[in-house]
Amino acid sequence: MFYGWKIVATLFFVLMFSSGLGFYNHSVVLQALTLEKGFPITVASTAVSIFFFASGLAGLYIAALLEKYDVRLIMGVGTVIASLCLGALGEVNNQAQLYVLYALFGVGFSASGLLPATTLVARWFHKSRARALSVASTGLSVGGILVTPASATLIESQGMVVASPILGLVYLIGVLPLSLLILRSRPSDLGLDAEGTNRQSAMNINSQGLNLHQALRDSYFWRLNLAYVFVMMAQVGGIAHQYGLVSEQLSGREAALALGVLPLFSIIGRLAGGLLVDKLDATRFTTAMMLLQGLSLACMGYFASPVGLLIGLAIFGITVGNLLMLQPLLIAERYGLVQYSRIYAVSNLLTMMGIATGPVTMGYLFALTGTYGLAYLAAATAGLVAFGIFLGNRKPREVSPN
Repeated sequence: MFYGWKIVATLFFVLMFSSGLGFYNHSVVLQALTLEKGFPITVASTAVSIFFFASGLAGLYIAALLEKYDVRLIMGVGTVIASLCLGALGEVNNQAQLYVLYALFGVGFSASGLLPATTLVARWFHKSRARALSVASTGLSVGGILVTPASATLIESQGMVVASPILGLVYLIGVLPLSLLILRSRPSDLGLDAEGTNRQSAMNINSQGLNLHQALRDSYFWRLNLAYVFVMMAQVGGIAHQYGLVSEQLSGREAALALGVLPLFSIIGRLAGGLLVDKLDATRFTTAMMLLQGLSLACMGYFASPVGLLIGLAIFGITVGNLLMLQPLLIAERYGLVQYSRIYAVSNLLTMMGIATGPVTMGYLFALTGTYGLAYLAAATAGLVAFGIFLGNRKPREVSPN
């Protein structure tokens, strides 16, 4: 078996724990911070936004480190930082502590999450890149299905003070050992070539493509990432407040179980999408997912019934699974591997503007109205704006450095 698939399997588990306790878990922690610690929803939502903004800024530096140092060192340090911050959340007593801790948590999450994971998949795979990326990133959704509901149950039964150190330890154990044992920065570290290549073609692939400055002069880069600002504004805002939304209509245990709907359909959508993207136009597929995301969020905001909510969550999950996978895939197809990690890091930082504003904007709308209906309709609008920006883009092609 090609060693790259061991890399993919490891990244699956890494992303399962990092997303289950980082990305998807924000909705659970946000709710606990407001109920147990007495933080206003606007303050807790701002902390989530700070987390993602710090993650994006740190990604620029982490991307440069990924080109120079062993990925295991970078992910190891990031994992330790993230686990310590998560473990300390239960001891937070004021707004300043909350914001500082969430900023550091974002830095650790950036170094132990999608940025190094997508960089490794891009380096290890060529012909089967979409499939490998879909399998690895399915760990994100499995984390939402298994880890986040368990976190919600633990926090609800034990409270943040008891639960936080346990969750921090789970993050550390779930990510660090496998990363150190299995991950390798490049195929050449083991005397191998990337999947779908031979030695000569691998050398050509690694030397072709655009550097960061050339990518920044390409209009496709800006259209893609402007659309993703609105995609992630809608997506992360919708994910961050989903526990509050379902709690309006379901009991505590039912609400915790409902958290599994979105990641479950994210898995189904991502695995199906990974197979389809190898055969279809990835840009058109991305456009369709953007439209579907906007419509699903509108469904969640408009239909005030458990059935309508669950249908909206399921459709939303399909789009979450695919849109998270498609951005790095489109970037790798368009710009090659010469400075992939740096180009993706800049893209990630730009989309962090949407990620950072989504949760806090929806939090303010909830505080204004007392319900989540208007907040989710605003998220739906952002999703449809992304669709409008990206509509009409053509299939990405690898462009010449000249």
